Amino acid sequence: MAATPPAQGLPSSDLLSQVRVLRDEVERAELPLDIPSTDAAREGRAALLAQLDDYVIPRLASIDAPLLAVVGGSTGAGKSTLVNSVLRREVSAVGVIRPTTTSPVLIHHPGDERWFRDARVLPSLARVTGSPSDPQPGTVRLVPSDTLPAGLALLDAPDIDSVVAANRSLATQLLQAADLWLFVTTAARYADAVPWELLRQASERGTAVAIVLDRVDPAAMGEVRGHLVEMLREQGLETSPVFTVPEVDLDRAGLIPEPDIARLRSWLGALAGDQRARTIVIRQTLDGALRSLDTRTGELVAALSTQQSAVFDLKGAAFAAYDKAEEQVKDGMSDGQLLRGEVLARWQEFVGTGELFKKVEAGVSRVRDRIGAAFRGAPAPSKPLDEALHDGVATLVQAEADAAAATVARRWRSTEAGPALLDARPDLARSSADLQEQIERAVRDWQGDVLDIVRAEGGNRRTNARIAAYGVNGIGLFLMLVSFAHTGGVLVAPEVAIAGGTTAVAQKVLEAIFGDQAVREMSTKARTLLLERVQGIYAAERERYEQALGAMTISDGQVRRLGQAAEAVRAAR
Repeated sequence: MAATPPAQGLPSSDLLSQVRVLRDEVERAELPLDIPSTDAAREGRAALLAQLDDYVIPRLASIDAPLLAVVGGSTGAGKSTLVNSVLRREVSAVGVIRPTTTSPVLIHHPGDERWFRDARVLPSLARVTGSPSDPQPGTVRLVPSDTLPAGLALLDAPDIDSVVAANRSLATQLLQAADLWLFVTTAARYADAVPWELLRQASERGTAVAIVLDRVDPAAMGEVRGHLVEMLREQGLETSPVFTVPEVDLDRAGLIPEPDIARLRSWLGALAGDQRARTIVIRQTLDGALRSLDTRTGELVAALSTQQSAVFDLKGAAFAAYDKAEEQVKDGMSDGQLLRGEVLARWQEFVGTGELFKKVEAGVSRVRDRIGAAFRGAPAPSKPLDEALHDGVATLVQAEADAAAATVARRWRSTEAGPALLDARPDLARSSADLQEQIERAVRDWQGDVLDIVRAEGGNRRTNARIAAYGVNGIGLFLMLVSFAHTGGVLVAPEVAIAGGTTAVAQKVLEAIFGDQAVREMSTKARTLLLERVQGIYAAERERYEQALGAMTISDGQVRRLGQAAEAVRAAR
């Protein structure tokens, strides 16, 4: 049997369940990046979440609950006096000190208490009772009143333009929880910008609105009312009823005289007593709130996408900077720059004067003899050369890492989100404090790798004997030098010139021991091992930026789920 459709005009249970799903997705849709372009979206998200919690879900769950009219308006408009006058007794504190209403007061018929005692509406506010002279922040004070007809509740809200920011925020939240906004203004302030911005939003969202023009000079009543009605028409609120209250002396109880408040009291009583009229008002506001979900969730989806792109660009800047650093190190390992300066000087000390290079072509044996004599005739200077190589490689890796960190910081500073992230993590503007130590260790380990390569290639007696003539350390130094001036196994002329021809000697010796093919393979392996260690160091440096952005990352799934939830509500509606 097919399911029974919901009664005409009543929301379905499926709609309520889909709205709850949407509410959960909105809560998850945080905008973690502190960027100006999403400031408004953050406020919109908070307002949307509040309205779903305070109004849409409670109203869908309890469509027959009493109509809630929120009395709101500007400072000094006389909201509390108006509420007291409607009820003919003081239920909300009044006075000349502003703000007067600092915590909301909800007045209901005693028979309707069950609808407001729990957290059905305004779940973020605790329920209290007691004296109006004892306001408690973060609460809503419940006041039963036989004067107020069953089916209608009044909520006296703080000023929408209060000097206290928390009061302004609460007033806006309460207005979004209303079935009906009873907007109270005065002849002197009815054109103020703040209330009209809220009235414009109410019009856009289809919220039912009634206007009370308070404290009007009877002589100017017609002119002021006419102008107000014209302004309402311009905002699409021409169907909103307008009630006028003249400027009069209050009675001994501090209330507006009965004749001057009678029309408003009569209208509220008629609304409370007419189920159909209440339903029309409730449906108007609920339908408007539901329709507004499309635009409001669309704006949130757009804001999420903006933050996604921002995070992607920030991560991309870090990857690009360290990718370039790796390329710079790779180039530095093969263009001869590591064979300049100190390394070149130490190498020349290692093999003797420049006259040696003129005799290279006379035979590898004589070169080997000359180098061997250098080892035997004086203390081996392999340690200074080893240190020069170590320092040269470490300096290159450190310099490119520092340049990458500076590049990331510069690019992040040029974005919306980057400055705040760098201010929170100033260490990201430079390399890690222990990076130099890491590099020093990595280069030492790589030099050990090179010696392992030499040992692995000395696999027979003849090769071992040749290696022994120079020592493993000496051959390892030759291999390091050749690795830094080797491209595809062939020494390039400019590289030889840069190195002063020294690497040619090292290559000749290595080829005499291992053969040219083995030398090409060994030098390629040596360069690869060094580059892998450098890549590991740079990956760890780049990981700092990824970790800083980790909590800021918004997944595609999150954006997709929010959009799907909004679509499901639209379909159920």
